[in-house]
Amino acid sequence: MSAEVAASVFPQLEALLPHVQKPIQYVGGELNSTVKDWGSCDVRWALMYPDAYEVGLPNQGVQILYEVLNEQQGVLAERTYSVWPDLEELMREHGVPQFTVDSHRPVKAFDVLGLSFSTELGYTNMLAALDLSGIPLEAKDRGLDDPIVMAGGHAAFNPEPIADFIDCAVIGDGEQAVLEVTAIIRAWKAEGRPGGREELLFRLAKTGGVYIPGFYDVEYLPDGRIARVVPNRSGVPWRVSKHTVMDLDEWPYPKQPLVPLAETVHERMSVEIFRGCTRGCRFCQAGMITRPVRERSITGIGDMVEQGLKATGFEEVGLLSLSSADHSEIGDIAKGLADRYEDDKVGLSLPSTRVDAFNIDLANELTRNGRRSGLTFAPEGGSERIRKVINKMVSEDDLIRTVATAYGNGWRQVKLYFMCGLPTETDDDVLQIADMATKVIAKGREVSKSNDIRCTVSIGGFVPKPHTPFQWAPQLSAEETDVRLEKLRNKIRGDKKYGRSIGFRYHDGKPGIVEGLLSRGDRRIGAVIRAVYDDGGRFDGWREHFSYDRWMRCAEKALAPFGVDVDWYTTRERTYEEVLPWDHLDSGLDKDWLWEDWQDALDETEVEDCRWTPCFDCGVCPQMDTQIQIGPTGKKLLPLTVKNAAPAAGGHAH
Repeated sequence: MSAEVAASVFPQLEALLPHVQKPIQYVGGELNSTVKDWGSCDVRWALMYPDAYEVGLPNQGVQILYEVLNEQQGVLAERTYSVWPDLEELMREHGVPQFTVDSHRPVKAFDVLGLSFSTELGYTNMLAALDLSGIPLEAKDRGLDDPIVMAGGHAAFNPEPIADFIDCAVIGDGEQAVLEVTAIIRAWKAEGRPGGREELLFRLAKTGGVYIPGFYDVEYLPDGRIARVVPNRSGVPWRVSKHTVMDLDEWPYPKQPLVPLAETVHERMSVEIFRGCTRGCRFCQAGMITRPVRERSITGIGDMVEQGLKATGFEEVGLLSLSSADHSEIGDIAKGLADRYEDDKVGLSLPSTRVDAFNIDLANELTRNGRRSGLTFAPEGGSERIRKVINKMVSEDDLIRTVATAYGNGWRQVKLYFMCGLPTETDDDVLQIADMATKVIAKGREVSKSNDIRCTVSIGGFVPKPHTPFQWAPQLSAEETDVRLEKLRNKIRGDKKYGRSIGFRYHDGKPGIVEGLLSRGDRRIGAVIRAVYDDGGRFDGWREHFSYDRWMRCAEKALAPFGVDVDWYTTRERTYEEVLPWDHLDSGLDKDWLWEDWQDALDETEVEDCRWTPCFDCGVCPQMDTQIQIGPTGKKLLPLTVKNAAPAAGGHAH
């Protein structure tokens, strides 16, 4: 790629910035960002989180890959985020293309545009970025000099709805995968790009770990279901496998977390303390697709926190994972870190705590140096029965006991998170949420001897996801969801004694239906996404930009030729025989195991956590040649003897 093509567009962009909101988000130059010499690199990645800077910058996945790639000799990675509609309009008017924030180069000049989707609602933003970059929206129209458009992240476990728009998808952990892809691109370029784009994609497909939708044909039955998905050329695998990084201590990223210039959603440094979860909550895609559990050692965590704080100056550390209090040494980690940073007033936080894993010692360590904010718990279901269905084994007594301890120890605010629309759910299951909240307040008043306490009930709509036991389940319609939540709200509001102390937050059922359409859709949904984009759809994850009517109008028109509709994808229950759009993408989970777990759900049968009990043959460990990696290591985090003796890391990498 010639230097002229890759020249910075900042001079043209700068003239537009005084006319847009929050121009700082487009400027780049964050602490710990990396700018490498374009000419001395032969493989160049543009990494995109398809949402606004304030949501995209803190994203762990992108920060990790950015650093892993930039550490390589001759490889550069820059970041790009979605631009708000005000800047998009000006960029189109003045011919300024989609750019990276690191050195403001046009995205089209890079070898790869890697998109990380943690939610399906970012699909229209991807099309806006492609369009602004001057990259053809459909993969089949791209030429030799267009970047390879690659999807990753949780939503990439079913990339079929965006099959027309991406060249490839990588499922699972990205650290090793991006290095493999880089090596293949480098070799192909060094040989003079033989066989063009097609040959490069074929080399990626042959690894068995990169999915190229264009190399597969989908055949349909007369009733609209999928008959089969078949490779359309030899040498392409029938199934594509996910990537799993073992031994997280070998991958201590990010070592130099980015410090944003503009305000972002999380102003803290995050350290991932383990990956994977085997609690087996049946609604939870993240837990199912990230198996097996791999813990970072207590000393590995300590080193990452130390390095990260030095590199950033943040005053809060988030200990991230799907269920952080489940780390086999969480007590020692929290105490060790609290001891170590006692004088520095560094706060610790666990993003969410399981009711049965919470204990007051842990809570006290977490708040020792920081602020005592509210506590969040996620019982998910209002009734004991529905918690058995979803395999969330938390009894009401557990919850009341935990909450009593918290209120008794000086906490004033507890947030409870639930879902509405779970399989087999009735109005009664949801109305029991109100009973639970009143018991929580009653107990809190009793133990704290005060009426000045609050409990916030937050409710999300349930969306069935691929690679979970609920992938066959019918989704509750938006109308039924709204009616059910209205009944719950009236019950809480009508409570004279406790209603005032209970906050109630909920999302209406509409965004959930669109998310359901995109999460379990097949290739025919591409036409819907394209129509919504052409109609002005952007930032669908933001309430003020989301239009349900637009999605329904476009879906009706785009799906009519196929004889299916939105309900067919969302509120319809699937049967065992049906070929699901993602069956050829291997998350390691055995489909029969998932089906048996779905039957267990319907029978209200709970399943234990295989981390501490015998294996249930979900299939992941043998299939992926991996195993559960957990402590305890028996080590403690000793305070650092000499503080600040090492030189502070900082500045740009060259």
